Amino acid sequence: MNNTSTNWKLMKLHELGFVGRGRSRHRPRNDTSLYEGKYPFIQTGDVKAADLYISSYTQTYNEKGLAQSKLWEPGTLCITIAANIAETAILKISACFPDSIVGFVPFADVTDVRFVKYYIDTIKLRMQNVSKGTTQDNLSLDKLLTFEFLTPPLSTQRKIAAILSAYDDLIENNTCRIAILEEMAQSLYREWFVHFRFPGHEENRMVESALGRIPEGWEVVKTSSALEIDPPTKVPRDGEKPFISMASLSNNSMLIDDMESRTGNSGSKFKNGDTLFARITPCLENGKTGYVQFLPSADSVAFGSTEFIVLRSRTLCPEYVYLMARSNEFRDNAIKSMTGATGRQRVQVACFDKFLLTQPDTKTLAAFRKIVTPLFHNIYVLAQKNANLRRTRDLLLPKLISGEVDVERLEVDTKAVTV
Repeated sequence: MNNTSTNWKLMKLHELGFVGRGRSRHRPRNDTSLYEGKYPFIQTGDVKAADLYISSYTQTYNEKGLAQSKLWEPGTLCITIAANIAETAILKISACFPDSIVGFVPFADVTDVRFVKYYIDTIKLRMQNVSKGTTQDNLSLDKLLTFEFLTPPLSTQRKIAAILSAYDDLIENNTCRIAILEEMAQSLYREWFVHFRFPGHEENRMVESALGRIPEGWEVVKTSSALEIDPPTKVPRDGEKPFISMASLSNNSMLIDDMESRTGNSGSKFKNGDTLFARITPCLENGKTGYVQFLPSADSVAFGSTEFIVLRSRTLCPEYVYLMARSNEFRDNAIKSMTGATGRQRVQVACFDKFLLTQPDTKTLAAFRKIVTPLFHNIYVLAQKNANLRRTRDLLLPKLISGEVDVERLEVDTKAVTV
């Protein structure tokens, strides 16, 4: 298609819909009286271009917080203009957000909000370059409004958005399945090894221990006895190897994203089955913890941030170690040990001598692993499917948005997605 066709027009964002900044410019950032209410408060870190929609959040406003903000409706496009610039996602819920996020509400007879989101994704780098050199490298609203969007008729926008969102819908479905599988594994861990309700527990006698009553035949041991902490692992200096940065770890999932290839071998070293546990504030408090299962073989090694503590099973199993590392009790013990300058505090490895756990008998541990290993594997498989879907979508994205691929004559189900 010739994208200079008369039915494709150059338009600016305010011609496509209502544009306004979020409100909370004057909010005292440490005023706890504004929070812990029923109104979702979206922060810049919650907006990710890789996601079509936003439905999760880590903070909420109460009535006082809402009074100095604004509640935006579902279907609003959030565009970050500070921190991670030009990240975009569409609200699936009513929510507030700060002035570091711009809200875009499309004119119903002019624009499909999904088309605008995808268009911004294709010009994100240009937006980021424009913002460089400004205050804290921020993108002002005025500069955002200078960008032109080559816009086809609404019917074509909807076809383009429908094709691309089909990939995002599959990604979202897989992401939900991943969350369910991980919660299943967490629930099994808590049931079996915290509440001691494992299969056949009714026949097991409970005995007193340093941790209270535990199943007979189980032992109370130090974490440092059941685990290897930063085990010695050799990584060749020559050639490129997988490298994992702290940013690759999730706050609430075992998945490790955005693996790089680097030369050298400076940093933490790890293998499949190891758990990566953040040692530095605020990454630890935020929950950054990952499970390594992306390497091609049991002999393969990788390296990463010096701020990882590598946890490797000695007498447990790899899945138990990861699930325990995700527990509040394990993390709280590590947090209490942190020392150093404000903002750069780090975990003291000696804290693992103080954290006690119950070492299950080998039969129970084997039965647990037989159940959870497939869950971990399925999470990895779904994550790989999502990576492939994203690659395909990202290849199509610029071709569709530019009009290089003509969709006007295609039969596409453009039924609007309810948000």
